[in-house]
Amino acid sequence: MSMELKGTHKRRLSTGAYHLMLLPAVILVLIYSYGPIVGIVISFQDFIPSNGWFGSEWIGLDNFKYVFGMPNTMQVIGNTLLISFLKMIVGIVFPLGLAILLNEVKNVLFKRTVQTVVYMPYFLSWIILSGILIDILSPSGGIVNNFLAFLGIEPIYFLGEGPWFRFILVASHIWKELGFDTIVYLAAILSIDKSLYEAASLDGAGHMKQMWHITLPGMRPIIVLLSVLSLGNILNAGFDQVFNLYSPQVYSSADILDTYVYRIGMEQMQYGVATAVGLFKSFVSFVFICTSYLLAYRLANYRIF
Repeated sequence: MSMELKGTHKRRLSTGAYHLMLLPAVILVLIYSYGPIVGIVISFQDFIPSNGWFGSEWIGLDNFKYVFGMPNTMQVIGNTLLISFLKMIVGIVFPLGLAILLNEVKNVLFKRTVQTVVYMPYFLSWIILSGILIDILSPSGGIVNNFLAFLGIEPIYFLGEGPWFRFILVASHIWKELGFDTIVYLAAILSIDKSLYEAASLDGAGHMKQMWHITLPGMRPIIVLLSVLSLGNILNAGFDQVFNLYSPQVYSSADILDTYVYRIGMEQMQYGVATAVGLFKSFVSFVFICTSYLLAYRLANYRIF
């Protein structure tokens, strides 16, 4: 009996060490993820920083009524959904296509070189990439407009015209995220049983038929999973990217919920209104996340526990 007690005591000591290792991460999560939840109360107040939470006037749902009564609120929500949807589509199609093409490459050196080149932008922040894009796309001196001028085409203000700005947002998103997403799809391709390709080759199937009947069906679970889970981020259109690239000229077509909240809260100092918008976004995102996990379970048998 004493030996059993000693064994139990040793197991508790070993697991206790692991729990202590987790403690710093748990503390950070509590401080930065759960602590700010208390600030939700601001969305129901006429919040004045000098008065604090307890001294500010309670106004109920007035901030929400004010937000949805503003003429550009629905436009901002529409911009957010459109930009997020476009990014979601290209974030599936382009990495999937590149992964399939790289899988067909037999030269290992060339394959690794391409992977490295397309993966590098993933490690750069949007501050750096935005500076590069602003220089490249400048209407006066940018390399793109210099080339257009050489062809006799008038300069285009890519970052100052709504339709062009959205195109740049989506294209630069591909540029940054392509490498990482491609690796995910390549890993899915590598998990496909190679004997299927050998059998198809013996039956006379070419590369296109093998891709259509073996590669794509074999990747179906990861494609469905990533597609469904991306629904949870449908209201996250990329604050860092938009904030570093946009200007007042493109607010009507590029302003998203995150930049809208930033301007209302930090520039106009309407903290209650900004918090109300943020709470609305969080609620809708929560609904989308729950829906996406349900669909992931139904379509790809994905479970989080």
